[in-house]
Amino acid sequence: MALSSSAASSGNICPDFAIKVPMFPVHTWLPDAHVEAPTGGSVILAGVLLKMGTYGFLRFAMPLFPSGLHRAMPILVALAVVGILYGAWLSIAQKDVKKLVAYSSVSHLGFVMLGLFALTPEGVAGAVLQMINHGISTGALFLAVGVIYERRHTRLIADFGGLARVMPIYAVVFMIVCLSSIGLPGTNGFTGEFLILLGAFKSFPLATGLATTGVIFAAVYILWMFQRVMYGPVSNPKNAELPDLSLRELAVFAPLLVLIFWIGIYPEPFLSRLNPAVDTVLQLIQSR
Repeated sequence: MALSSSAASSGNICPDFAIKVPMFPVHTWLPDAHVEAPTGGSVILAGVLLKMGTYGFLRFAMPLFPSGLHRAMPILVALAVVGILYGAWLSIAQKDVKKLVAYSSVSHLGFVMLGLFALTPEGVAGAVLQMINHGISTGALFLAVGVIYERRHTRLIADFGGLARVMPIYAVVFMIVCLSSIGLPGTNGFTGEFLILLGAFKSFPLATGLATTGVIFAAVYILWMFQRVMYGPVSNPKNAELPDLSLRELAVFAPLLVLIFWIGIYPEPFLSRLNPAVDTVLQLIQSR
């Protein structure tokens, strides 16, 4: 009776948090929300609001209803992996830069959920760290998209090209942020994804192997977008005289760039604060 009650309770609360994450297949609200929101709204949505769903799983659903969660674990892990791959494939197909970044969030947050559901110290710590990383990297991507949208009032990839010649400082900043989103070693994205995959492999080796291909797809859609926007000839005359980043805009990007390299090169100050809380949550789950 207790088991069925726990399963029913987790069945009621998990969909709410899944929509907020969002997980596949209840992710469809996110791309449109990002596209319609101003740059500041997208940054807040990616950096703060989406984490309410992942935090809800970690803080409420998993400790309060562990037995129901264990019964649903195969389905939840499968949805996380499908979200990783589906979000990546949809990102590859996008023609709008902002929509591409929005669908990439579905893929990246799939990694977060995979780490949480692994229920290993490495997986959960990596998931929490990746929540922070996603807010930094994806928030910076939305800021970068907002910079060129403010100047050109278009987000279509085909409307750009050759911006590295016109806006060299912006090109360097955009490149660093893109490499962070891919998870290049030395950036924050690598640290979180590596811990997630390491922890998840102990619990779900097959699912982790499939999820790893999402890292490759991320490199495909991010680098494809970067190449189309930054390189090639400046074929559109409207792009020929775009101003580079101002000091005010650089000041906004600077702390994000510092965090990208800090977490990527020396994550210990962050992990040392996360690990005790992660161990407490895992002990609470295992004790029930």
